[in-house]
Amino acid sequence: MKQLIRRFRLSVGGYAPLVLLYCVLAGAFAAMSGNFFTLENLVHILVQSSAVAVVSIGMTFVLLTAGIDLSVGSVMFLTSAIAGRLVVKAGWPIALALPAMLAAGMLCGLASGLLVVRLRMAPFVVTLAMLFIARGLGLWITETRAINLPDAFRRLATEAILGVPPPVLITLFVLAAAHLALTRTVFGRQLYALGNDRAAAEKAGVRVSRLLVGVYVICGACAAIGGMITLAQLAAVSPNLGQGRELDAIAAAVLGGTSLFGGRGNAIGSFLGAVLVETISNGLNVIDADPYVYPVITGAVIFMAVLMDSLRHQRVAALGRRKIRGQRTVGGDVNTV
Repeated sequence: MKQLIRRFRLSVGGYAPLVLLYCVLAGAFAAMSGNFFTLENLVHILVQSSAVAVVSIGMTFVLLTAGIDLSVGSVMFLTSAIAGRLVVKAGWPIALALPAMLAAGMLCGLASGLLVVRLRMAPFVVTLAMLFIARGLGLWITETRAINLPDAFRRLATEAILGVPPPVLITLFVLAAAHLALTRTVFGRQLYALGNDRAAAEKAGVRVSRLLVGVYVICGACAAIGGMITLAQLAAVSPNLGQGRELDAIAAAVLGGTSLFGGRGNAIGSFLGAVLVETISNGLNVIDADPYVYPVITGAVIFMAVLMDSLRHQRVAALGRRKIRGQRTVGGDVNTV
């Protein structure tokens, strides 16, 4: 029992800074407008943050390996364009269009992962190229025109199940699956090992190449699911769908405690980070702030999160160097001075 209580305290304590920041921002918005702390608005925040939350969870897998995926926004658009084309032009049922979206997202992730592993290219370069390729393919498929989808597609986002909106249910399902994968499987433990020390992971027999390809496939799948949620909410494929979502996903993951240097982070933190990002946007809208202020404030919050992560990484590195200097080898054994 004491061990369970200790684990609970440790898990809750890890989210304390994020929850505190959320409470401060929510309190400020509530003080400036009485419309912020209403049940309808809080549900709206959860629904609107669903797509980014799912994409940020997928991004977490990549960031844990010290990689990055800048293509997720374009993959959202490409998969949505494929679904729109199949449903409207080819007459496919929605039940078949959704798996096609998922398959397309996974193929994009597979292509990025193979380029990173086989050609040893930097993830930043590979996924930046994929960003333009996926966006270009999407524009070619849609002919740069909006595609309006049937009302049945919109019902996927509006018809609540047991009082819970479908986007929130999908997000919770993805969150639960990702959390279990990271905390209860060998795959998850190997990801953390790879992110902390790739050389040591390789020596321990971890199949690094397979892991790296796998995380990009997972990220591509989450981007496709995020595209499904967005497409259901809009019931239309617009040329700017998913634009900038890669930055929102990275910001949410970093705000949730995921390190850009790899080896640290979790799905729950990324979910909370996505909710925080949407809370900022929603709160600024509720208080009727100048729209030009939105990116400034959001960017300032993200900057502080990245700065704290960078300072932490430097401190850990410094402590590691001190520990090494504080050891000396005597008679083949390492002794602490």
